[in-house]
Amino acid sequence: MKEKRKEIEESKITGFFDKDTEIKGDLSFKGSFRIDGRFKGKIDSSSMLIIGDNGKVEADIKIGYIIINGEIKGNIQAAEKVEVNANGRVIGTIISPKLIIEEGAYLEANCQTTDKVPQEPPVKSLAEEKKINSGIQP
Repeated sequence: MKEKRKEIEESKITGFFDKDTEIKGDLSFKGSFRIDGRFKGKIDSSSMLIIGDNGKVEADIKIGYIIINGEIKGNIQAAEKVEVNANGRVIGTIISPKLIIEEGAYLEANCQTTDKVPQEPPVKSLAEEKKINSGIQP
């Protein structure tokens, strides 16, 4: 069943960063998007995001639904669901109505499940956290 779900999800992908791609900036998209490379910045979409096995993301993420097979450092705010699979790694904060964690996944995260995700997360952005941790006031 899981293999069939994976095939369905991957067949709907409308955007893709390959494993040899490294991008910094803001990403917004419609449809499903997959990251197998490196991304640093901000992601904002009401659609589905897949972080592939080789994907490494350092970002503040507002998303509809996310599947994590790679690594994310940052804040994840999902409107529908966060799924961290066996090879997935999350370091940061997760806010989502539904959270699925497969055996073998690595989490170093504050997790909050809610009926409805607030418009603005009650957490500081990655940039603000770095300033606070380094002693620089925002």
